[in-house]
Amino acid sequence: MVNLTLLGCGGNVPLPNRFLSSLFINFKGRKILVDCGEGTQVSMKMKNCGFKDIDLICITHTHGDHIIGLIGLLSTMGNSERTKPVTIVGPIGIKEAMNAITTLITLPYKLNIIENPSGLFSLADPILADLSIETINLDHSTECIGYNFHFARHPKFDVEKASKNLVPKKYWSILQRGVSIMDDEKTYYPEMVLGESRKGIKISMITDTRPIESIPSFIDGADLFICEAMYGDDLDISKAIKNKHMLFREAASLAVRGNVKQLLLTHFSPSVDDPKVFENNAKSVFKNTILGYDRFSIDINFQE
Repeated sequence: MVNLTLLGCGGNVPLPNRFLSSLFINFKGRKILVDCGEGTQVSMKMKNCGFKDIDLICITHTHGDHIIGLIGLLSTMGNSERTKPVTIVGPIGIKEAMNAITTLITLPYKLNIIENPSGLFSLADPILADLSIETINLDHSTECIGYNFHFARHPKFDVEKASKNLVPKKYWSILQRGVSIMDDEKTYYPEMVLGESRKGIKISMITDTRPIESIPSFIDGADLFICEAMYGDDLDISKAIKNKHMLFREAASLAVRGNVKQLLLTHFSPSVDDPKVFENNAKSVFKNTILGYDRFSIDINFQE
């Protein structure tokens, strides 16, 4: 199971009831943050997320409403006696932005910066061994990337297969985790005890962009597609084009074309006081649409 919490669902400026863009992901106790706008720490405190153990921070782009909260959050993590390095992934410009931030604060841990990764990649950190990440270049007013998070699921343990291959029981649990073992000059491999592969979970996050042609194939089959919905009214199309954002209806159209299971709308303009007024503009196109709000949580379960 993957648990997600929308810590903030606003764009541009925070409102009394709406903090800026931030998503918290918890997978097997591993904590991932996507963007860190103003209010992120407040929502984390309200949801009891915990600051110290964030393993990975992914940034979509370096506009203030997506990164300004990093100054306070990284400091708080340091004050919580964090010493383990933190990995930060982002587009072109993330190294420069982090250099600027670290001139303002002193951290007791190292930052590992991954700038502008391409294609599908995994992190060296064994803690996140079951996670692979994929990025896409988007169409915004600055360098901006979207993310696919692929959470792997280990195959079922096959007792009959393990017995047939004469694998000692004391090694079963280790091999099930995908680790090979050498014993008395004989090597035991995970495939000696594992059955058929099982489908994992795919979470797609696209924000601050126009609905470009490369998005549907990128998000294809996602269990959850989290997408910006800056403007609700179809009449705001000229604003969306000018500012390189999306309408509710455009986000829903991408969900249809991407064959996703669920759509979660976020990143609402301050001018959209009540997103529910425009809910039908999305649901009439893609029925399984959820309107995000601060601290909304959802569990995505592995499918049998």
